[in-house]
Amino acid sequence: MTSSKTWTWVAVALVAIGVGYFAWQRLKPQSLPHGIASGNGRIEAVEIDIAAKIAGRIKDILVNEGDFVRAGQTLANMDTQVLTAQRKEAEAQLQGAIIGVDTAKALVVQRKAEKQAVSATVAQREAELDAAQKRFLRTEELAKRGNAALETLDNDRAKFEGSKAAVSAAEAQVAAADAAIGAAESQVVDAQARITAAQATIQRIQADIDDSALKSPRDGRVQFRIAQPGEVLSAGGRVLNMVDLGDVYMTFFLPTESAGRVQLGSDVHLVLDAVPQFVIPARATFVADVAQFTPKTVETAEERQKLMFRIKARIDPELLQKYIRDVKTGLPGMAYVRTDPQVTWPAKLEIKLPQ
Repeated sequence: MTSSKTWTWVAVALVAIGVGYFAWQRLKPQSLPHGIASGNGRIEAVEIDIAAKIAGRIKDILVNEGDFVRAGQTLANMDTQVLTAQRKEAEAQLQGAIIGVDTAKALVVQRKAEKQAVSATVAQREAELDAAQKRFLRTEELAKRGNAALETLDNDRAKFEGSKAAVSAAEAQVAAADAAIGAAESQVVDAQARITAAQATIQRIQADIDDSALKSPRDGRVQFRIAQPGEVLSAGGRVLNMVDLGDVYMTFFLPTESAGRVQLGSDVHLVLDAVPQFVIPARATFVADVAQFTPKTVETAEERQKLMFRIKARIDPELLQKYIRDVKTGLPGMAYVRTDPQVTWPAKLEIKLPQ
């Protein structure tokens, strides 16, 4: 009786062993074919900080963590009351400069008119000088012959000398008028420069006002709200952190032997732990030229095999655009890279994407 029970338990044990072996054979991980290497990694994306260009107070934040945003979308606004007041001040200065130009131009016209008047005076004084000179010469000739009184000669000489002085004075007035015209014209240039400066100030302030609307530079997803409305930030202060969903990749590590066969552009297939039924295509875009784990001394072939090199596999941006709302960073998974371009991908690693 005891012997029968013993054999029964032996049979049960053998059956259990057989079932377990069969299940292990079915479920054990199949080895990769030669020419395909693998490493584990995590989905990453380029991070972008949305920051204030100049110091100021946050007026409002229009998005929350996890929100999907498009390029050019306004994410937050900085308070612009001070900038608006500065712009109004600069606009008033511009109007003053415009009036200054008109005033300076009118002054130029006035100075030119004054020059014309003194130029006419010069002509008049020169005519008077010519007449006085002729009269003096005639009187001088008559006085030599005793036909003119000496008093008349003295009077004509005085008029002649006075006319010369009058001409010199009129010419000095012309020179002064030229200087006045030059000064008035320089005032025009100065006023025009003030216009240019005021316009540049307005443009600069307007650029700061425009930059106070913090916009997304790329399509992506908001990761963190670093600051809150009402907070005062210094120049460059961060408001939000987002990830660029157009530049997504996985970083993984391979030993020396495998990493040495990976070429830029090599096919990489990614399998994420969260969705193992899908196989995502990518390409190797970076292979480190410096080992990440280096023994103290590298003397033997065995030690050299312990070196690990970082590989970066980037997902095609067009593919990302198609599934952009489904892209999530931080997901762990496996990267399979084809180190031999002639090797065919196993059926389980062929590309499979969501429909």
